[in-house]
Amino acid sequence: MQLGLHESAAWTWRDLLTLCKPRVVVVMLACALVGMALATPSLPSLTAVVAGLAGIGLAAGGAAAFNHVVDRRLDAMMLRTSQRPLASQRMPTPLALGWATLLSVAGISLLFWQVNALTAWLTLGSLIGYALVYTAFLKRATPQNIVIGGVAGAAPPLLGWTAVTGQLGPEPLLLVLIVFAWTPPHFWALAIHKRDEYARAGVPMLPVTHGEAFTRLQVWLYGWLTVAVTLLPFAIGMSGAVYLLGVMALNLRFMYWNWKVWRGVDAKAPLAAFWFSIRYILGVFGVLLLDHYAAFWR
Repeated sequence: MQLGLHESAAWTWRDLLTLCKPRVVVVMLACALVGMALATPSLPSLTAVVAGLAGIGLAAGGAAAFNHVVDRRLDAMMLRTSQRPLASQRMPTPLALGWATLLSVAGISLLFWQVNALTAWLTLGSLIGYALVYTAFLKRATPQNIVIGGVAGAAPPLLGWTAVTGQLGPEPLLLVLIVFAWTPPHFWALAIHKRDEYARAGVPMLPVTHGEAFTRLQVWLYGWLTVAVTLLPFAIGMSGAVYLLGVMALNLRFMYWNWKVWRGVDAKAPLAAFWFSIRYILGVFGVLLLDHYAAFWR
């Protein structure tokens, strides 16, 4: 008992940062920043950018911390997550819950105060969708958890857009659609790699419920769906030739890794595809940004 109490008290400030999943938040903020830039033909307001990114980042960190709280027992059963602060029992759950609440309230409040109500409400909806609907329910209820819950994770570019304009529109919804289509091949590649861990933990991820062969096929098919969706910004005139050339190059590499996953010959392909997919989505939004400002400076 004394050992357990000692371990619960052994947390550091780094554990508070770990609860926020900083690498995931950085990717989300990058997508939000692109949404901000694309929302205006000129440079977006510095106040909207700074306050928007701060509010979205705090709320995203809070949602991630709630995820740690809800998943703490599940995380303890999986090698990949067993050393997280709550899974390893070096941080007390009430502290983590308070930290998650503080970050979430601070982020939403900042958006209401310095940005606009629409962005604040959309951010709150995304937080609830990820922390409660996906983590607490969908993740344990259906192998389609990633598809259904992907809406919440796809929100950052929309939030960035509304932070600058205060309005919805087809362009930011298309940005959401790109992330939404990308999420299944991105995460199912990791799920294939971690299939045995998910099975031991009783999580109904697609490779556990439908087998690896079916999941590999889904990665391949959803990969092509992602390719089709990423061509839409050019098709509707939202972007130009710079984006088209850049995204075609990215798609070739993206589908190369998805093809390797689909073949099922290389055991290392799923994890490699997962890591490349992160660089891929950042690359897609990066060439959107490059194309936007190439047109701006002409």
